[in-house]
Amino acid sequence: MPLKIVDATLSTFNTVFEKFKSEASNNKSNLILFLADIEPSTNLSWCPDCVRAEPVIYKKLESSHDDVALLRAYVGDRPTWRNPQHPWRVDSKFKLKGVPTLILWENGEVKGRLEDHEAHIERKIDALISTK
Repeated sequence: MPLKIVDATLSTFNTVFEKFKSEASNNKSNLILFLADIEPSTNLSWCPDCVRAEPVIYKKLESSHDDVALLRAYVGDRPTWRNPQHPWRVDSKFKLKGVPTLILWENGEVKGRLEDHEAHIERKIDALISTK
Protein backbone atom coordinates (compact mmCIF):
# COMPACT_ATOMS: atom_id res chain seq x y z
CA MET A 1 0.00 0.00 0.00
CA PRO A 2 2.35 2.71 -1.17
CA LEU A 3 -0.13 5.66 -1.15
CA LYS A 4 -2.42 6.31 1.78
CA ILE A 5 -4.83 9.25 1.44
CA VAL A 6 -6.77 10.90 4.24
CA ASP A 7 -9.06 13.91 3.87
CA ALA A 8 -9.71 16.85 6.17
CA THR A 9 -11.75 20.02 6.14
CA LEU A 10 -11.29 23.15 8.22
CA SER A 11 -13.51 21.65 10.92
CA THR A 12 -11.84 18.21 11.02
CA PHE A 13 -8.24 19.21 10.29
CA ASN A 14 -6.82 19.31 13.82
CA THR A 15 -8.00 15.79 14.66
CA VAL A 16 -6.94 14.34 11.30
CA PHE A 17 -3.59 16.18 11.40
CA GLU A 18 -2.77 14.79 14.86
CA LYS A 19 -3.34 11.24 13.60
CA PHE A 20 -1.34 12.02 10.43
CA LYS A 21 1.59 13.24 12.55
CA SER A 22 1.42 10.24 14.88
CA GLU A 23 1.71 7.86 11.92
CA ALA A 24 4.35 9.85 10.02
CA SER A 25 7.26 7.63 11.05
CA ASN A 26 5.60 4.69 9.24
CA ASN A 27 6.03 6.39 5.85
CA LYS A 28 8.93 7.34 3.63
CA SER A 29 7.18 10.59 2.69
CA ASN A 30 4.40 12.56 4.36
CA LEU A 31 2.71 15.21 2.26
CA ILE A 32 -0.11 17.68 2.82
CA LEU A 33 -2.03 18.90 -0.20
CA PHE A 34 -4.10 22.02 0.42
CA LEU A 35 -6.93 22.17 -2.10
CA ALA A 36 -10.05 24.13 -2.95
CA ASP A 37 -13.38 22.49 -2.21
CA ILE A 38 -15.42 20.72 -4.88
CA GLU A 39 -18.34 22.71 -6.32
CA PRO A 40 -21.46 20.56 -5.92
CA SER A 41 -22.96 21.91 -9.17
CA THR A 42 -19.98 20.85 -11.32
CA ASN A 43 -18.32 18.17 -9.18
CA LEU A 44 -15.03 19.98 -9.89
CA SER A 45 -12.87 22.21 -7.75
CA TRP A 46 -13.60 25.93 -8.01
CA CYS A 47 -9.84 26.36 -8.45
CA PRO A 48 -8.52 25.77 -12.00
CA ASP A 49 -4.95 25.26 -10.72
CA CYS A 50 -6.22 22.49 -8.43
CA VAL A 51 -8.02 20.81 -11.32
CA ARG A 52 -4.78 20.89 -13.32
CA ALA A 53 -2.44 19.80 -10.50
CA GLU A 54 -4.38 17.05 -8.74
CA PRO A 55 -4.12 14.34 -11.44
CA VAL A 56 -0.41 15.01 -11.89
CA ILE A 57 0.26 14.83 -8.14
CA TYR A 58 -1.75 11.62 -7.72
CA LYS A 59 -0.02 10.00 -10.69
CA LYS A 60 3.43 10.79 -9.28
CA LEU A 61 2.57 9.63 -5.77
CA GLU A 62 0.82 6.45 -6.93
CA SER A 63 3.85 5.50 -9.03
CA SER A 64 6.11 5.60 -5.96
CA HIS A 65 7.24 2.26 -4.58
CA ASP A 66 7.66 3.81 -1.14
CA ASP A 67 5.01 4.26 1.51
CA VAL A 68 3.60 7.74 1.05
CA ALA A 69 0.93 9.41 3.19
CA LEU A 70 -1.09 12.25 1.68
CA LEU A 71 -3.33 14.44 3.78
CA ARG A 72 -5.74 16.34 1.52
CA ALA A 73 -6.85 19.48 3.34
CA TYR A 74 -9.78 21.29 1.75
CA VAL A 75 -9.64 25.05 2.33
CA GLY A 76 -13.35 25.70 1.81
CA ASP A 77 -15.39 27.49 -0.80
CA ARG A 78 -14.05 30.54 -2.64
CA PRO A 79 -15.37 33.18 -0.16
CA THR A 80 -13.95 31.22 2.80
CA TRP A 81 -10.53 30.93 1.13
CA ARG A 82 -10.48 34.58 0.04
CA ASN A 83 -10.75 35.74 3.65
CA PRO A 84 -7.29 37.14 4.63
CA GLN A 85 -7.84 35.66 8.11
CA HIS A 86 -8.38 32.12 6.79
CA PRO A 87 -6.87 29.83 9.48
CA TRP A 88 -4.28 28.29 7.14
CA ARG A 89 -3.24 31.65 5.71
CA VAL A 90 -2.33 32.92 9.18
CA ASP A 91 -1.06 29.61 10.61
CA SER A 92 2.64 29.96 11.46
CA LYS A 93 3.37 26.41 10.22
CA PHE A 94 1.66 26.59 6.84
CA LYS A 95 1.45 30.28 5.80
CA LEU A 96 -0.64 29.42 2.75
CA LYS A 97 -0.73 31.95 -0.05
CA GLY A 98 -2.51 29.93 -2.72
CA VAL A 99 -4.03 26.61 -3.64
CA PRO A 100 -3.03 24.04 -4.48
CA THR A 101 -0.05 23.89 -2.16
CA LEU A 102 1.81 20.60 -1.70
CA ILE A 103 3.87 20.44 1.48
CA LEU A 104 6.49 17.91 2.53
CA TRP A 105 6.05 17.31 6.27
CA GLU A 106 9.07 15.83 8.03
CA ASN A 107 10.12 15.67 11.68
CA GLY A 108 7.24 17.87 12.77
CA GLU A 109 7.80 20.71 10.31
CA VAL A 110 7.47 21.88 6.74
CA LYS A 111 10.56 20.73 4.83
CA GLY A 112 9.50 21.81 1.36
CA ARG A 113 6.57 23.13 -0.63
CA LEU A 114 5.19 23.60 -4.12
CA GLU A 115 2.68 26.40 -4.50
CA ASP A 116 -0.16 26.95 -6.95
CA HIS A 117 1.87 27.90 -10.03
CA GLU A 118 4.26 24.94 -9.72
CA ALA A 119 2.29 22.15 -8.05
CA HIS A 120 1.50 20.51 -11.41
CA ILE A 121 5.11 20.24 -12.64
CA GLU A 122 6.22 16.60 -12.49
CA ARG A 123 9.94 17.23 -12.05
CA LYS A 124 9.25 19.58 -9.14
CA ILE A 125 7.00 16.99 -7.48
CA ASP A 126 9.77 14.40 -7.94
CA ALA A 127 12.34 16.79 -6.43
CA LEU A 128 10.07 17.52 -3.44
CA ILE A 129 9.50 13.83 -2.70
CA SER A 130 13.16 12.92 -3.16
CA THR A 131 14.43 15.52 -0.70
CA LYS A 132 13.90 13.07 2.17
